[in-house]
Amino acid sequence: MKISLDWLRTLIPTDKPAEEIGKLLTGSGLEVEGIEELESVPGGLRGVVLGTVLTREKHPDADKLSVTTVDVGDGTIRQIVCGAPNVAAGQRVVVALDGAMLYPSEGEPFKIKKSKIRGLASEGMICAEDEIGLGQSHAGIMVLTTDQPNGTPAAEYFGLGSDAVLEIGLTPNRADAASHYGVARELRALLRQPCHLPDISGFHAPVTAAAPIAVTLEDAAAAPRYAGLLLENVQVGPSPEWLQRRLRSIGLSPINNVVDVTNFVLHELGQPLHAFDADQITGNQIRVKRATEGEKFTTLDGTERTLRAEDLVIADAHGTPMALAGVFGGKTSGVSEATTRVFLESAYFAPAVVRKTGQTHQLKTDASFRFERGTDPNMVLIGLKRAALLLQEVAGATVAAPIVDEYPAHIGHTAVRLRLPRVEKLVGQFIAPERIRQILTDLDILISEELTDEQLTTDNQQPTTTWILSVPPHKVDVTREADVIEEILRIYGYNHVALRPHNSASYLAQFPNPDPEIIRQNTARLLSGQGFSEIITNSITNSLYFEKEGEPDETLVRLLNFNSAELNVMRPSLLPSGLEVIRHNVNRRQRDLKLYEFGKTYRQKAGGQYEEHNKLVIYLTGNTAPETWQQKSDKSTYHQLAGAVQQVLASLGFPQPTSQPVQHPYLAGGLTLLAQNQPVAQLGAVSAQVLKRLDVSQPVWYAELDWDWLMRKYKNALVARELPKFPEVRRDLSLVVDKTITFDQLQQIARRTEKKLLQQVNVFDVYEGDNLGQGKKSYSVSFFLQDPAQTLTDQAIDSVMNRLIQQFEQQAGAVIRR
Repeated sequence: MKISLDWLRTLIPTDKPAEEIGKLLTGSGLEVEGIEELESVPGGLRGVVLGTVLTREKHPDADKLSVTTVDVGDGTIRQIVCGAPNVAAGQRVVVALDGAMLYPSEGEPFKIKKSKIRGLASEGMICAEDEIGLGQSHAGIMVLTTDQPNGTPAAEYFGLGSDAVLEIGLTPNRADAASHYGVARELRALLRQPCHLPDISGFHAPVTAAAPIAVTLEDAAAAPRYAGLLLENVQVGPSPEWLQRRLRSIGLSPINNVVDVTNFVLHELGQPLHAFDADQITGNQIRVKRATEGEKFTTLDGTERTLRAEDLVIADAHGTPMALAGVFGGKTSGVSEATTRVFLESAYFAPAVVRKTGQTHQLKTDASFRFERGTDPNMVLIGLKRAALLLQEVAGATVAAPIVDEYPAHIGHTAVRLRLPRVEKLVGQFIAPERIRQILTDLDILISEELTDEQLTTDNQQPTTTWILSVPPHKVDVTREADVIEEILRIYGYNHVALRPHNSASYLAQFPNPDPEIIRQNTARLLSGQGFSEIITNSITNSLYFEKEGEPDETLVRLLNFNSAELNVMRPSLLPSGLEVIRHNVNRRQRDLKLYEFGKTYRQKAGGQYEEHNKLVIYLTGNTAPETWQQKSDKSTYHQLAGAVQQVLASLGFPQPTSQPVQHPYLAGGLTLLAQNQPVAQLGAVSAQVLKRLDVSQPVWYAELDWDWLMRKYKNALVARELPKFPEVRRDLSLVVDKTITFDQLQQIARRTEKKLLQQVNVFDVYEGDNLGQGKKSYSVSFFLQDPAQTLTDQAIDSVMNRLIQQFEQQAGAVIRR
């Protein structure tokens, strides 16, 4: 949201600079994300002043040049060479001094420098209007009629003020600050200065009208308040410069004076308005009603939309929609150049109704932005009168009928109980009741009743003072005691809450369970530290990916209101969406990828129930690293993926998973890792069929971890141990076994055989050859032994190795190569 400081100062008088106002607003919860300086003329005419031509003589070496002396009020008479034919002694002129940067109406900016022109020094430039961006004329220099002294800044003479625009990151709960007046109210409390609404005392409406437009509320719950005003003799045309300048300052493009006024009031007061061409309202009646299911309606952008029964529309006497209430106007009923009669709408619509209509039709406007968050029902008539007065000023409009105001059920203030001791308890610091009262008053929160509980339960307990507060409806987020205390703390200032030297809690809680979000962040850091990049893909995807892979149709979670056949199902697997990311990158010659994603999968169970599962998936494709002169890059391998998965499992407290062959519909081989006999990860190569179907042109390694189970069984993997005092010993064995025997099987045999001294088992070579025999392979395995209590003797080491050899021979049929 953009707020013009110049505009803001018309509502609250303050001379504080933009930077200070930005800090104040940020400290109160309206975060100012940036401040942009706006100038009426590029460069702001800095270095350009008023001067007087004292003398003028012809240049000795150029017929069309004049040599002048100019007084610019600083006590130094400057010689300036000028080429204008109309320059003469005694003229008041505009002078650009040495160092000034000029932005002409046409052409590139240029800087004024002391120079020599045809041999004579020139210390500035006497300016024409096009040379300083004030017009198009270049017939001669500007000759002024003024009594202002020499040296007066030209920007001050021409009234070219500058403006600062605050970019506020408005949070959804601060609907009360979604306008210049809303921000002014905030500053009123922060600066202790009064702010005021625009003057609408000049508004007058006739008592009767010849052809009034009636308003019928057919759904008062969706439209609690609807007001309108008929204006005649409207002359649609361009807005005056001041109005266009206001809108441009906050990034809006002027359209015409009627539409510009509605936009102006919206951003000034936060009250959305809509202007109808009154001659297009059939039957001189406005009906605020729900739409008919399936009826067609063309909005201002020319798009034909199919309405739903829950959409709230503004219709004519026949029920034909003219606007989507609070969201967008219709094409046929809008203001055009031929419009002379305008019906001006100002309303309060239920936020949930507008939000649902906007989501259904994928429409977001400045009006719906405010209605969705909650506007102020008390601003309806103020905004309407303000717009009517502006239209009288800029479009010659006349008020043709009294205001129609349908308001069947008054929306009053909200009663909230505030216990003063509770303020100190939540803030952590005593705030004087007088200061609290002052803050509440500045925020338009009234104290309607004060209660004191005189019944003491102990001798030391103080009476509890309770205030019954009346919270205005524009404070849509203040409904509870805690909300009121937050309002008090915002204005009191978070920076004013002192940090105590010894913080303490009022009670002792149980040791908290591990925070899943922190564990997830730590895992993300672990993978990112290994060169993986995190991706986030859409939970909605194409059902064809899964139907063609044999996914049962009854398990797919299909969308009922999908807008695209390619986005019609909630994903039962993260793999296809990840492959889409890989395809996108590979097609753009980014082939070496290491990716991971945390996400949910969705399935439908028997009986129509649904289930969600959190997963962590990892992708590896392309080369391991860019090729350099020092070494060639190798292709990514399964073992690199397995290493990353095992590091993740180890960080979560599962350092030594077992394995079995993978059974996964999208993988063409790999392993399933088990912890506590539970499958926790599946990894392997994505099948060629799946890659072809998703048009991925290179092999992809994929791993999928059951994140929900890992979080339920998470163990703190940080274990502190004393550094070993005695050395470890390594022994190697070369084992010839059947090809069906995996290293994991050998590792499990070793760990079952020796549980005390065996610290690590590692395979450092695998060999297959005809000399081993058909169906055989050889593992070269290293064993690391260590006793924390003493140095191992040869006898103890040999005893362990002999038992390992015996078990390998018995359980795996291994032959030890000597």
